Amino acid sequence: MVLMPYLTSPAIMLRAIDHGDYDKVITFFTLRQGKISVIAKGAKKSIKRFAGILELFSILDLVWRYGQTRGMPILKEASLIHPFEQIRKNITTTAYASYWCELVYIWMEQGQRQPSLYRLLEYVLAQLDAGDMPEQVLHITFQLRFMAISGFRPGLDYCSICRKPVDRFGRSFASFDLRRGGILCEKCTPKKEQLPSLSIGTIKLLRWALNVPLKKLNRIRFSARTIEESLAVVEPFVAYHLGKETKSLKFLKQLDSRLQH
Repeated sequence: MVLMPYLTSPAIMLRAIDHGDYDKVITFFTLRQGKISVIAKGAKKSIKRFAGILELFSILDLVWRYGQTRGMPILKEASLIHPFEQIRKNITTTAYASYWCELVYIWMEQGQRQPSLYRLLEYVLAQLDAGDMPEQVLHITFQLRFMAISGFRPGLDYCSICRKPVDRFGRSFASFDLRRGGILCEKCTPKKEQLPSLSIGTIKLLRWALNVPLKKLNRIRFSARTIEESLAVVEPFVAYHLGKETKSLKFLKQLDSRLQH
């Protein structure tokens, strides 16, 4: 009998569902193997096995192994690295983290390694847990960089049609075309179509958020107007390429609407 080798990796817990009376199927986003789904034997009822550590958004060190049939792998060991428990204590922070993790869950293929996306998700979860950055700024930044990593970097440097540089636009704002994935100058903006717009100042901030190293992101400062403009573009931009608006984003919008009234 040939035993399959053990695999190990740091991992962020994205989702868990019950599997039978005793087990759970848990999906992780791992640093070394990308997205994986494993069976956690006895995780549903046992107070000894994986006790208190298999929580959403947590970062763990995993050990897992495939069976001889190459079916779903079995989780053998898990040790906690960062619990991020403060996120789960608040409905708003839970909603933000749920949306980010759902994007990764939906977008990533099983076994598709993406270290830069793992580091991005790890960073925003840590900042959200610590409360060091405004939630909406993290939300905007994560979506921007998520799309860039996924190959759909928003075009914020020049007009998506005529290629005129943004610093040569003749007005203080630019329209954003979801289909073209970038800004349009005044000449190229369709007159009969209502497109969201970004001020030149907001465009510059978004470009900075896209390009700065992660460790410097906490220096960014968004005004209320910049946040409003950015959300009106970034959320629909993600949904357009995803092909739908996620359930977690719908809930986040409902929550935000209630908090404003």
